[in-house]
Amino acid sequence: MLGGAGVRLLDTGVDSLWYVLTGLAAASGLAVLRVHRLPANFSVGETFSFAALFLFGPAAAVATSAVDSLCCNLRLGQMRLVQHLFNIAAPVLSYWLTGTLLFDVMGLPLPGRPSSLWLVFATVAGAAALVFVLESGLVAVVIALQDRSSPSATWRTLRSLWLNSLVGAYVGFLIALFHDTIDSSVLFLAVPIPLMLYYGFRTWLGRLNDQVEHLAQTNRAYRAMVESFATAVDARDEVTHGHILRVQTYARALAAHTGITDVAMLEALDVAALLHDIGKIGIPDQILNKPGPLTPAEFEVMKTHVEIGTRILSGIEFPYPILPIVRHHHENWNGTGYPDRLSGELISVGARILMIVDCFDALTSDRPYRERMSVSDAVAILKARRGTMYDERLVDAFLELLPSLGVGIARADGVALEGPLQAFSTAAERTGPQLKPAPGA
Repeated sequence: MLGGAGVRLLDTGVDSLWYVLTGLAAASGLAVLRVHRLPANFSVGETFSFAALFLFGPAAAVATSAVDSLCCNLRLGQMRLVQHLFNIAAPVLSYWLTGTLLFDVMGLPLPGRPSSLWLVFATVAGAAALVFVLESGLVAVVIALQDRSSPSATWRTLRSLWLNSLVGAYVGFLIALFHDTIDSSVLFLAVPIPLMLYYGFRTWLGRLNDQVEHLAQTNRAYRAMVESFATAVDARDEVTHGHILRVQTYARALAAHTGITDVAMLEALDVAALLHDIGKIGIPDQILNKPGPLTPAEFEVMKTHVEIGTRILSGIEFPYPILPIVRHHHENWNGTGYPDRLSGELISVGARILMIVDCFDALTSDRPYRERMSVSDAVAILKARRGTMYDERLVDAFLELLPSLGVGIARADGVALEGPLQAFSTAAERTGPQLKPAPGA
């Protein structure tokens, strides 16, 4: 494709203005800025690729975008060969498809040679939209393949960048529209602009990067403190020691499997998994560590751990919605849970995930009143509770996920789940639940 664009440019002749635009794109690529620890770069090179597209068509835009991408790669460095090739191929393919569709197939006029102003504006907007959708779509697919996630969910995290393409297309259109009123040689005076922007923004980004690093260190300290506190509380419960670390592992896996990409929800779920039983610190030892089933009165006392935990955590200004997950992880889908008797979608998705993985770990762990169940028996119980206690869609997702967890997720108590797990669902459907767990399991 890139070779074909070069041949087409040679056949049709190359305007001197194209060299200027390509030089500006190269300077912009070499002056690209990266925001450390954040998935963001700053460059104005896209503007000149759009200008080439609007003035000379897809072949010129393909060549200009390739030069811009190559210079960006050289500036950023530290990438594998396949990454370099993809970073060049994605914009090249996007500009080629956009230009071919709009100007060769649909026969729209080049915006640099306008006929109808409204038609030109529609063409510019269409070009911006197509380039953005194609390029971001390709990036989303590659990231999804690497992370084994949903391409559509990954693309939703990139869609906020649409303004970059729109601004680049608009400025590129202005360059194309007024190119006849400016001598091409004068445009060389614009070459230092990307470099000036680079040095100006580099100072600002240096300060921003320092702040980002400080926030990262603070976040690491905060997470370490939460984990230490949660582990200390977990150690007090002799019955379920190691439970919270396993639940966190399951919750992370289920959230990823269901395609949850909201950063606030993922962080909240991760911390809530550690802190969901923190209220047990207020439960008397004779109930918390009782070597046998709880009486109804004792179970009522045990149920208060969610409200105790909510009160403990309510004095902390968490940056994520942790409290609803901690408070509602014993609510039921049909509204028969506690403490607020919420039902259905009124229960946050984080709490719905947590209650399923919490139950699974409780069933597959040794308790004073019973031995741990097999995975097949635990799965059968989860299936029996679909649509009553638990969100059936999340139960199904968790059952799909279990075989991929392999021979044993890391267990803090050293006990591995039975594995491999490939045959558990068949066994569960054949035998059904054999044991009735005690209240609150």
